[in-house]
Amino acid sequence: MATIKIKQTGSPIRRTKEQRATLVGLGLNKMHKVSELEDTPSVRGMIRAVHHMVEVVED
Repeated sequence: MATIKIKQTGSPIRRTKEQRATLVGLGLNKMHKVSELEDTPSVRGMIRAVHHMVEVVED
């Protein structure tokens, strides 16, 4: 299955609990950390929920 790399670019400070939990679910918790996950609809939805704090990294 295809994978997708996500990099955290925004801070979770002053964000809701749900957004912080979404970042943890994506394997992110510190600025500029990169996580590689399977490209599934659920992961895409999580990225969409915190799109202002993450970016998709191209290989």
